[in-house]
Amino acid sequence: MECGLSPIVGFRFSLHPMSNEFVSIIKGALQNTDVSNVWMHTDDVSTVIRGKQVHVFNVAKSITLNAAKTGVHVALSGTFSAGCPGDTTADVYLDKVDEVTNKDETNQYVSSQFALYPMNNPNYMDVIYREIEHAKVKGVFNESMHYASGIHGDIHDVFAYYEAAFSRARSEEHKHLVMTLSMSINSPSHGDDLHA
Repeated sequence: MECGLSPIVGFRFSLHPMSNEFVSIIKGALQNTDVSNVWMHTDDVSTVIRGKQVHVFNVAKSITLNAAKTGVHVALSGTFSAGCPGDTTADVYLDKVDEVTNKDETNQYVSSQFALYPMNNPNYMDVIYREIEHAKVKGVFNESMHYASGIHGDIHDVFAYYEAAFSRARSEEHKHLVMTLSMSINSPSHGDDLHA
C-alpha cells in the first residue's frame, strides 16, 4: 500500500490512574467499554485500538470516561494515526456499520494538549493553525504552548473536537496523519473546572 491510502485509524495509548488500585481501574475501564467494533491489543506498556475512525474515537472516549468516573486523578497519553502504508491487519473491522455502541453521556471535565502532524504535507502549518482556530470557535481552546496546543472542557466536547480536527486534516491531499494527545482528568490542580 502507498502512504496515506490506508483507511484504518489507530490509537495507541497508555492510561495512568494515580492510585494503588491502578490495575483494577485500567481493567475496569477496558471491560466496561464495548470494543466489538475495533481490533484491540494490550501489552505491558500500552493498548492499541484500530478500525474505522468513528469507532476508534468512540472507544477511546469510553475507556477514558470509564476510568475518570472512578474519581481518581487519571492521565492519558496516546497517538492517533491514519494513512500508515503498513496498516492492514484490522481490515475486517472496516465493514462495521457507523452506529457507535458506547453512549454514556456523563459529564466530565478534562484538560488536554494535542499536537497535529500532517505527514509529507508542505502546508502543514496551515492545517495546524486552521485547527487551532476551530478550537477557539468551538470554545474548547485553552492556551498556546511550545510543541502543543491546550484543549479543555467536557470530555464529549473535547473528543468531538479531536475527531472533527482529525477528519478535516485527513481531508487534505496528503492523508498520512499523526495526532498526539495528553489528557489530565480529576486533577486537584483543576480547581473549580472539575465541576465545569
